[in-house]
Amino acid sequence: MNNPSTRPIHPGVRIGHVHLKVADLERSLAFYCGVLGFTLMQRYGKEAAFISAGGYHHHIGLNTWESRGGSPPPLGTTGLYHTAILYPTRAALADALRHLQQAGISLDGAADHGVSEALYLHDPDHNGVELYWDRPEREWPRNADGSLAMFTKALHLQDLLQQKD
Repeated sequence: MNNPSTRPIHPGVRIGHVHLKVADLERSLAFYCGVLGFTLMQRYGKEAAFISAGGYHHHIGLNTWESRGGSPPPLGTTGLYHTAILYPTRAALADALRHLQQAGISLDGAADHGVSEALYLHDPDHNGVELYWDRPEREWPRNADGSLAMFTKALHLQDLLQQKD
């Protein structure tokens, strides 16, 4: 194996979309579109769908090409830990929490990381999902030398729910 490059990746690089293998396309669309509010952009019959926020071609691809009727991978195996969905404001994250509660979807956890606040849950196929917002960079916790000092503390959901647009 070659040595990894010491040249940093271009700072404008972003992760554009994720494709998830799902067992039941309709069930996944009900969760991602019906609960989280993504918009269906295109569908390929009963096998795949592409959904987005704000009209982008797709942020999430859902497909059953190799997974129709399948089960989640067992614990102790490799794979995707979670997909992180970035909300633009704390109020938008609070709104997402209200939608989850109205849909009866329970959280696996909620954390304040100093740089962000996050809600953790699983989709119907047990894929991990993180819903989060980033604090402005000027508010990020820093060590005396200026390096990041991220942490994990409990996120107070009632406080988050008080947030309005």
